[in-house]
Amino acid sequence: MKTNIYIDGFNLYYRAVKGTPYRWLNLHELCRRLLKPDDHINRIRYFTALITARPDDPQGPQRQQVYIRALETIPCLSVHHGSFLTNTRRMRLANPSPGGPNTAEVIHTEEKGSDVNLATYLLMDAFDQDFELAVVLSGDSDLAYPIEVVHRRFRLPVIVWDPGRLPGQKLRQVASFHKQIRPSALRDSQFPPVLYDVQGRPITKPMGW
Repeated sequence: MKTNIYIDGFNLYYRAVKGTPYRWLNLHELCRRLLKPDDHINRIRYFTALITARPDDPQGPQRQQVYIRALETIPCLSVHHGSFLTNTRRMRLANPSPGGPNTAEVIHTEEKGSDVNLATYLLMDAFDQDFELAVVLSGDSDLAYPIEVVHRRFRLPVIVWDPGRLPGQKLRQVASFHKQIRPSALRDSQFPPVLYDVQGRPITKPMGW
């Protein structure tokens, strides 16, 4: 079947690969392993946002850019950017010290746009008859309604691949089929340590990944 895959980048990162040896993830290889042999990958849409340097991780943006360059070597993959909002907020402490303040200023970072972008492209592609089967790689329950619309309005199947250990009930209810991504699939779907872009420039796996 002609298949489109819609990947929530941050949901995948934080629920499945952060802190693991599997961050250098070849998304095309992962999709190929998880799909049936007769499913043809038409396109992969990857939704993310560019992060900014933080005091505890000044090299984070550089590693992300290297990974995006690696993803862009996949011919059928496109990267769609949302945005990050970072601000200082005063929030209540869960366990304030006796006689101490009840609140503290914290750096609050929020990713915006990726879920909306993913839902929009899923619906537009369904309208354009761009796929026979859609796969949504995310555990975000906010995507349940657009998935349901694709079923009801366009009569098209949508599979959900959940990157987390605890599957979301809402997504399970609306998915044509639901699958959790196992660590073994991540392990077996890694880029080589060095690959090359279309200009022949090397892309090297970040240190520590």
